[in-house]
Amino acid sequence: MRLVVGLGNPGSRYRRTRHNVGFMVVDRLAARWRIAVGGRRHEAEVGVGEIAGVRAVLSKPQTFMNASGEAVARLRRAYRVTPAEIVVIHDDLDIAPGRLRVRGGGSAGGHQGVASLIAALGAEFARVRVGIGRPPGGSDPVDFVLSPFTAEEWAMVEGVIERAAEGVESLFREGLERTMNVFNVRSATGG
Repeated sequence: MRLVVGLGNPGSRYRRTRHNVGFMVVDRLAARWRIAVGGRRHEAEVGVGEIAGVRAVLSKPQTFMNASGEAVARLRRAYRVTPAEIVVIHDDLDIAPGRLRVRGGGSAGGHQGVASLIAALGAEFARVRVGIGRPPGGSDPVDFVLSPFTAEEWAMVEGVIERAAEGVESLFREGLERTMNVFNVRSATGG
């Protein structure tokens, strides 16, 4: 069993914001693998099914971003997974828009949702980091991550959401090292 966690904020106000790209990737995986994600269990919307031959739980914590660790700790206990069996998908200001990076473990890098997860679980979970870039002109990062993508950005967003879903599938099929070798190189070259 693997636990896939998309980070975001609940509610229609945040649905299309940069901070909710993790939710968007979970929705894409749910559609690709026909897994119904919904209801509310363990402080998250949840769906159970199979992804790339692996039994998986797709989840969208409903505790708001900065308290994501509370929901994920409950999910971890309920589904009896170790931190090494968890994949977290989240936005990243330090990665260019449209790019992604896959990594295992590490620091929160200033991301409060990831910091909450590390406090609850430790740092040894895989991450699919989706680039949203820094705000233009040195604007406030909080306002930036909570603002919606522009109409012009949506084509790029659609592409990176698709690649992030493929990254999760690759983690299940190929493992962390091979996935990092393929997706991090492809992301760095714009592919």
